[in-house]
Amino acid sequence: MKKEILAFGIAREIFGSSCISTEMQEGATVADLRTTLEAQFPRLRALASYMIAGDDEYAALDRKLDSLKEIAIIPPVSGG
Repeated sequence: MKKEILAFGIAREIFGSSCISTEMQEGATVADLRTTLEAQFPRLRALASYMIAGDDEYAALDRKLDSLKEIAIIPPVSGG
């Protein structure tokens, strides 16, 4: 299945685009997506932490991608 991934902040710089597309197997999870993205974009691993959101909520690593309509990479955010 093909999934569109939105990227924000430093993730957009790493991907070179605000949206990328990746092919995933049926039944793949958020953890599988994370592994795939880090293999394609090794700089992503260098981020201290980043989250993957699905349909406007942070997604657990065991969440299946099949049901998600929108997926986004949320980079670490600092504030003060």
